[in-house]
Amino acid sequence: MITSQPSLSRRRFATGAAATLAMPFIRAQSKTAPDFHGETIGHGEFRYRVDKLWSQADAAKTPVKDCHEMAQAADGRLFMLTNHAKNNVLVYDVKGALLGTWTLKFGGAHGLTLHREVDGSEFLYITDPGPGRVVKATLEGEIVLELPHAGQCGAYKPTEDYKPTETAVAPNGDIYVADGYGSQFILRFDKEGKFVSKFGGKSTQPANPGRFMQAHGVALDNRGEKPLLVVTERIRNEFNWFTLEGEHVRGVYLPGAYVSRPVIHGKHLYSGVCFGAKPDDFRMWQGRGFVTILDETSKVMSNPGGLPPTYDEGRLKVMLQDKPIFNNCHDVCVDTQGDLYVCQWNSGNVYPYKLHRES
Repeated sequence: MITSQPSLSRRRFATGAAATLAMPFIRAQSKTAPDFHGETIGHGEFRYRVDKLWSQADAAKTPVKDCHEMAQAADGRLFMLTNHAKNNVLVYDVKGALLGTWTLKFGGAHGLTLHREVDGSEFLYITDPGPGRVVKATLEGEIVLELPHAGQCGAYKPTEDYKPTETAVAPNGDIYVADGYGSQFILRFDKEGKFVSKFGGKSTQPANPGRFMQAHGVALDNRGEKPLLVVTERIRNEFNWFTLEGEHVRGVYLPGAYVSRPVIHGKHLYSGVCFGAKPDDFRMWQGRGFVTILDETSKVMSNPGGLPPTYDEGRLKVMLQDKPIFNNCHDVCVDTQGDLYVCQWNSGNVYPYKLHRES
């Protein structure tokens, strides 16, 4: 029996195609490639290929300090916030090309929320905990609104700390500010910047629903019948949901995961785990970060960079880092294709890593 052989041209095409597909990750095999570049991480339907060389920014011209947060605009551009005063915001395309930079000269730029208004216009809400500043800016970096300091608008006594870390914007334009490094309240302002109300406050107890030990992040969750606020309780390894009026609805405990802000995308919640536990030592350790992904029932589906989530009789067991791919994951951005971008705090001035989702 005679079997036909592929033609030389077909063999060359196949070889060339394979090389082209592998090209973004070919440096993973070289001596200069970062550790774990090109590896596949994650679990179940949420598996990703690590791209540590995604960013094409030149560190000599566009330095970063901590890469705190990132969000994608409707036109596909990615806006990344760093606390390097020379360039607070780096603008990328999804391939990693740097499209531009701008700065507000914020030495502590920390929280970045992109909000699309009813008319389709988009704005960035940026926090700087040090001076207690929260601003609304255009995508080009022009400040169009600054919220009053909590100590100057009746929200706080002059002696109370105010160090805002994150914002969320409600459908009616109300702005919710998480005072995650200060007095641990969630403050509500109207769209014009007038203080309306607050809820929360400091807790010293391991469990005290409605109060916080570190309300690090806040986001609007539109996955249910009514919009809710989901608030990070980092020190207690929790996310907690509240009505827009501040009534506690429910919470989820994620043992071992000192989570950053919640990011809602589709039916899932994504978060960077900034600090992690060690086996038999559940204190807050640096350099133990990974990413965690929860479904709409708050069940953990995948831990890219961490060990697989394991449940025993319905209870989640302690989640741990698997490999040191990440140090301290401060944020996760999910793009329209389902790829992830991981921003890190205190991790050697690294640019975001991209995680290419595998089908």
